[in-house]
Amino acid sequence: MLRKPPYGDINAAEAVRHALGAVSDDLKVMLFLVDGGVMLAKKGHDESGTGFTNLEGALRDCIDMGVEVYAESGSMREQELDPSEMAEGVKVIAPNELSAMVQEVDTLMIF
Repeated sequence: MLRKPPYGDINAAEAVRHALGAVSDDLKVMLFLVDGGVMLAKKGHDESGTGFTNLEGALRDCIDMGVEVYAESGSMREQELDPSEMAEGVKVIAPNELSAMVQEVDTLMIF
């Protein structure tokens, strides 16, 4: 679960790195984007001036490798992020769906 925006600290990069590592080991991986974390799924990242590496391609790699990426709709509203701005392959889910899915996971890492 990623709660932090993609640029400003290492949380988003670490979440993506862990997701890629786990899916590479044939584990089922779901990446839940909530709060500022939903900004990771926005198309057309502009990380200029942040000193951080662009994570848009890394998110695409996650999706291409089979990571299921979910963005919580309430967080999207708070971040003024429209579904049309989301990267292809990101599924938008309601808060109650997120809650139900999180209850079913074996391990939850929060970034």
